[in-house]
Formats: sequence, C-alpha cells, structure tokens
Amino acid sequence: MSAEATNPATTPAIPPELLPPAASPGARPTAPAARKRSRHRIDLRRLGRAALLGPTSRDRLPDAIAHVAEAHRAHHPEADLEPLRRAYVLAEASHRGQMRKSGEPYITHPLAVTLILAELGAETTTLVAALLHDTVEDTDVTLTQVLDEFGPEVAYLVDGVTKLEKVDYGAAAEPETFRKMLVATGNDVRVMSIKLADRLHNMRTLGVMRPEKQVRIAKVTHDVLIPLAERLGVQALKTELEDLVFAILHPEEYAAAREIAAAHENAAAPGPLAETAGRFRTVLREAGITADVEIRPRHMVSLHRVRGKRGELRGVDLGRLLVTVQEDADCYAVLGELHTCFTPVVSEFKDFIAVPKFNLYQSLHTAVARADGEVVEVLIRTRQMHQVAEAGVVALGNPYAPGATGVEDPHEGERADPTRPGWLSRLLDWQRAAPDADTFWSTLREDLAQDGEITVFRTDGGTLSLPGGASCVDAAYAQYGEGAHACIGARVNGRLATLSTVLQDGDTVHPLLAAAGDDASPSPDWLEHARTPAARIAIRRWLHAHPDRPAPGPGTRKPPLTGAAPTPSDETPEAAVTDLPGATVRLARCCTPVPPDEITGFAVRGGVVTVHRSACPSVARMAASGRDPVGVRWGENTEFRVTLFAESFGRPHLLADLTEAIAAEGVAVISATVEPPAEQRVRHTYTLQLPDAAGLPDLMRAMRDVPGVYDVSRAQRSADARR
Repeated sequence: MSAEATNPATTPAIPPELLPPAASPGARPTAPAARKRSRHRIDLRRLGRAALLGPTSRDRLPDAIAHVAEAHRAHHPEADLEPLRRAYVLAEASHRGQMRKSGEPYITHPLAVTLILAELGAETTTLVAALLHDTVEDTDVTLTQVLDEFGPEVAYLVDGVTKLEKVDYGAAAEPETFRKMLVATGNDVRVMSIKLADRLHNMRTLGVMRPEKQVRIAKVTHDVLIPLAERLGVQALKTELEDLVFAILHPEEYAAAREIAAAHENAAAPGPLAETAGRFRTVLREAGITADVEIRPRHMVSLHRVRGKRGELRGVDLGRLLVTVQEDADCYAVLGELHTCFTPVVSEFKDFIAVPKFNLYQSLHTAVARADGEVVEVLIRTRQMHQVAEAGVVALGNPYAPGATGVEDPHEGERADPTRPGWLSRLLDWQRAAPDADTFWSTLREDLAQDGEITVFRTDGGTLSLPGGASCVDAAYAQYGEGAHACIGARVNGRLATLSTVLQDGDTVHPLLAAAGDDASPSPDWLEHARTPAARIAIRRWLHAHPDRPAPGPGTRKPPLTGAAPTPSDETPEAAVTDLPGATVRLARCCTPVPPDEITGFAVRGGVVTVHRSACPSVARMAASGRDPVGVRWGENTEFRVTLFAESFGRPHLLADLTEAIAAEGVAVISATVEPPAEQRVRHTYTLQLPDAAGLPDLMRAMRDVPGVYDVSRAQRSADARR
C-alpha cells in the first residue's frame, strides 16, 4: 500500500467487462521532439472529478487522460495511444474506491506521475507502466495479469517499482525495496524514471502528512532519490525535488530565498538579465545566427547556495541566460560572437559538448562582464541538448527497441544497455556483497553522497569509471575484484605511486600485484583511502575473515606504506574501547592519540568509530557540524602508532642519526619521509610503532637530542586539511 492510499472497507473486484483485451504494445515512438509549449501543473480536483466518471467508450480516450495524450503527442506525434487507454481503464477500475490522504480519488496519483513523464518525453511503454505502477502493490491486480495484457516490458517496469511488504521484511522493507529497484534499473533505466516521478508527485502533496513523516520522507529523498536523479541527468525532476526537500528540512532558509526571488520578480524596471538578453538577441541576429535567448531563473536551493557564496544577491545572480540553437556548430558560433562583443570571464568557460558529463549533460558554459562590471553566466546548447539536460535518460526514448541505439545484443536474450553508466555498474557490483539491509542502506547513501565521476585508463587500453576522489586502492578492486588483495602498489602515468594516491580524470593506472606465493594481503590502512563501496566491503570482509594476519610483532621494522603494510595494533579492538555496540575502533591519523591523551570518538561510515585527541581540530569541526560524540576510553593494549614531525637544520647523515636514535628506543619505523630543504631547514615525518605508549616522551626527547634537530612534535593537522 502506498503511503497516501487508503482502502475502503471492501475493495470492489474488477468487473470482467472493464478488463482490457490482450493487444500488442504500441508502435515504436519516433525521436523526441521539442516541446511546443509549457504546461501548467496538473489540477488534482479537476482530475478527481474526471476519474470518478470511469472509463469511456472504446472508440475515444477518457477525458481524464486527454492531457497526458496531448503531452505525449508533443514529443511522439505518431505514438499509438491505445495502450494508454487500456492502461487507464485497468488502473481506474482497480483503484476505484481508494482515496488519497488529501481526499482525492487515488487514480489522480498515477495520472499525475504519468503526466510528469509525458512532459519529459517518455515513450509509450513507460507511460503505460506509470499508469499501472501501483496496481500490483495496492490492488487485486496481479503481475501475471499485467504481463498477459501489456507484455513483458510493462510488467518488468511495474514489478521494478513495486514495494516489498513490511510483513515479510520488517524494518528492512525500505532498503530492500531500493535494492530491488536498483537491480531492476540495471536492466532497464526506465524503472528509476518512474520512481523519480512517483516521488516527485508524492513530495508535491506531502503537506497532508504528519510533520515527522514529512521529515523522514524528505531525508530519504535528499540522500537517495535526488542523487539518483542527478546521476540519470533528469534535472527537471532533481531541481523540483531539491526545492521541495529544502522547504521541509530548512523552512526558514527556503522562505528567505523565496522572498528574494519574489522581490526581484515584482520589480517594475527590467533587470540586468533582461537587458543583457536583449543585447544578446541583437548581436546574434546581426551575425545571422538563429537562436533563442531566455532567462533561466535559479531555483530556491540554487539561490540559497549562491547567496552563501556571494552574500547579498544582485540582479544578475538570480538566474542565467540560456541560448539554444539548432546544430552543434552553432553553439561555437554563438560563443565566438559573445566573446567578441562582450568581455569574457575566461575562468568560467567549460566545454561540456566536447567532453560531456557522466550523466549525459552537454552544454557550453561561459560568463561575460557587463559595462557596469556585473558578470552574467551563460549556457549555450542545442535544442536536443536542452531536452537531454532537462530529461536525462527519459529523453532517450526506448533504448531497448531494435535499432534504437545501433548497439547489437552481445548475447541472445541479453540486453546491451548503453544507458548503464559506470556509477550504476559499480553500485550493482557492490550491492551483491552487502551482507545485510543496514549495510546496504548506509553504504548506498555514502556512495550517492560522492560528487562527480572520473575515467581512468588501464594499461591494456580499457577504462575504469570511478567516483571523484578515488584512489589506486579503488582502481585495483575495480579492475581485479578480490584479486586486488595481493596489490602491493601502483604505477600512475608510468610512475610508481602509493595505493593512497588520489587519481585524476584521464590518468593511466596500473595496479601492481604480488607474485604468486608471496604473502601479500590488505591492510586496514587501505580503508582510509578507499572511496568505492566495492573496495571497502571487500577489504573489510577479508580483514574480518583473517583477524590474526595483520597483527605485527612488537618492535617489528616495517617498510613505508605502498601496499600491504602490516597492520598496526592501533587498529585492534584493545587499543581503545567504545560504548557503541558492534563498532570497530580506529585511532585517527590526523592526531594519532596515545595514552594518556584525553580522547573523543565520532561514528563515521562503515560502522567505524574514529578516536581523536580532544584538542584535535577535527573534533571542533565535527562538533560544530552537529555530530554527537561517542563514548570512548583507552583499552588494555600498550602498543600504539604515532606520527611525529622532526624539524631540523640540514646536515649530512641526519636521517641515519635520527633513525638510529629511534631504533635505540625499541621503536619500529613504519614509514619516513623527508621534505626538500627550505632555507636550510628540513622537515621529517615519521610514522612509528611504539611497543609501549608510556615511552613516547622518552622517544621524543631522544630525537630532540640528535644534533641539528630543534623540534619534535606530534601530528596535529588542521581541520581543513582533512576535508
């Protein structure tokens, strides 16, 4: 049962005469056409009255879906509307008697969802599934009936968005429903298109819910649905969802943004954007370039973000100018004219036509300065690019129709989906390894919280799609799966690099594996650098399966961390103890606390509690952001890792003397780096394993006694450095 559906005491059975006869799906739609005009939001009261009238005669469309048919024909003039008529007949009959919490007949919801998708240019099969998307979940209609009447594609889409029952899954019903939906999206991206439209209409009408339920739904929308809309390129849905969530979670900031927008809308004189748009039209007309120039107002979340960056907003900050043309070459012609006739802001230029974003987005971005010094942001794209920018994967039509993409199926009966981007493939890979619903749910939110995507090249000519900020650890697991447990380092652009090296878009990466028979294995340190859930889950699973393998012996000398460094005892549960059940304790590397330091703990992703020195800047930063500390205390273990900085004057053999002084204290050197001398001063960084934390003062004193060393201090990175 959907959140806003209420059943009557008895749900009437579907009369046999209302069941649609079996028929083949509609003809394949033509390529998406440009919108002929904008449409107002659906009138629920009008639709409610129309829906109560029930189905009409077979030779005409019911009045209730006339608006859907009009929007659909604007994009697909030759589309067969008979499947829509039959789907509405079944949906209206099966939902008859059900009401939304708003008091409207329930059929108004699938109608509104279908209209949203029709206006974005969705093809007929998607619209049929949208009309039926709640029938299997909320009525007596079975999936077999949908399959028999509308075919396997519609049945697959309806099943993909059908929720799992709480009676069967309990508290895991919501995360497992999303897991099921994402797996279905991996085979057909239209599943997620329907879910996004479904959530948008529910968010539009969320005011009838209790405040606490509004907040819960808004948070899930923010953490999961909005990032998915961004990744699928459906900006029209993403921006409205952002504003609806913003209004619920941050009502005061939303009201302030609305007030700013309203003040400028009600201004009597034309604003600077309108003046600049008029000048653009004149310049392009005189250059013989046919183009439309319009103002694209910023939505409320965008206004709030810009205000946070620039302070008080000016007229040019309230929107951007959009220039649309017919052909790709015209985009660059427009760019040339604007940069010739206006002063360009070179740092603001970006070419997403030559290098599209990972979510299909294409456009030229630039900015020009007006005579008064104010800067106007400009978007330049073709009309087809604009359609894709607004609708994303929805604008692709049916990517599975024969010949629709020019990609042949690699295997009989298996679809080759050109719309399945790298982030979705990664998500589908790691979700299989998620052991339970809680792990999947928390990891999904973490994965979707990462912005951007990069492409790196393998030495065999292949590519790897990774999230922004991914390291060589992530590349190793993306290429070799669990075989990456034997990774000992990497080459990036032909040069040796540590596994912690952060990769950039376009890098060539070659993970180096240990020879067969060598005892190489993952280190808990790798979790510090892994950004992809697949890598983190694989590493954590290996560590849990081999709890004794990583532990070093007292005083063991270790090499610098390039791969499978032995695990220090600061990663063992005895180093520090937390009050959070089942959590793994890790000592923060930004401040390397040791007894008897006063410590504070915070829960982070992956079921880990990081322990910081209470004076660490990271503690103040997390507390200021509203993070609640977790109770932690020192355990019985005496071995600890610590990072020390040694400041010295440059002289021969200084590194050897320092290393000898450390060894004399019975301390193991895990890694050591020496920065290039600056003004005859040298900075050394040592990561050391102490057999007993009580010996730290003596160790630091011994290092200070080395000639030339004028200071030794504990690691204490600034909070900004950890962001």
